[in-house]
Amino acid sequence: MPRYFLVPEARKDMTEILQYIAVDSVDAALRVHDRFLEIFELLAANPDAGHFRDDLTSRPVRFFPVYSYLVVYSADTHPVEIVRVLGGAQDVGAILK
Repeated sequence: MPRYFLVPEARKDMTEILQYIAVDSVDAALRVHDRFLEIFELLAANPDAGHFRDDLTSRPVRFFPVYSYLVVYSADTHPVEIVRVLGGAQDVGAILK
């Protein structure tokens, strides 16, 4: 059984991020992809590793930074549910409403 699951929005976020990075460097995109997978595994093993951000959303999700991105996930699900993968420059509060 998988220890984490990406919802469709998170899969779309990942695709867009990696495609954007790959325009400049496929190698960099692959490194970022691998790092995201490492963090997803870390969060699955340690769901309380992230932190809540009441200033961004009232939803019961946690946040974990990866480079200039935020992994948004639900720690109370089994498997851990990756809800979004957002860039730090995005309006995270508006996206998570």
